[in-house]
Amino acid sequence: MSGQKLKILFLCTGNTCRSQMAEGLTRHLKSDLIEPYSAGVDPGTINVHAVKSMTEIGIDISSGFPKTIENLGQIAFDYVITLCDHANESCPLFSGKTKRLHWGFEDPPKLAENAANEEETMDHYRRVRDQIRAFVENLPDNLNN
Repeated sequence: MSGQKLKILFLCTGNTCRSQMAEGLTRHLKSDLIEPYSAGVDPGTINVHAVKSMTEIGIDISSGFPKTIENLGQIAFDYVITLCDHANESCPLFSGKTKRLHWGFEDPPKLAENAANEEETMDHYRRVRDQIRAFVENLPDNLNN
């Protein structure tokens, strides 16, 4: 790498939870090496539990808003990382040097559907957040695996 930051797009279905977490964690932990972006194949509304779980570790993603790849313009991404199976299956083709990887994480909203209370709900979000954090902490080394 010639001093230029890697441009990484984290792609999920709604860009409401996992991809927002990944972008926020990467911005917080790896901004010296990586310029992170996130988008969804079918954007929804930012997930309040995702925001809360990130706030608990000192990262504010509340100003993030779900967007499509088209909303990002003509950015030449080095990597597109899909974080869920749906995004992996419906990811558009990227031309040029862009490498596409799949690194799936469970869906916190789905995991929390039958949660008995707010604390149990948050436990699901925290667990997935921490798994994403472990992935981000190993960037960019784990991109070649």
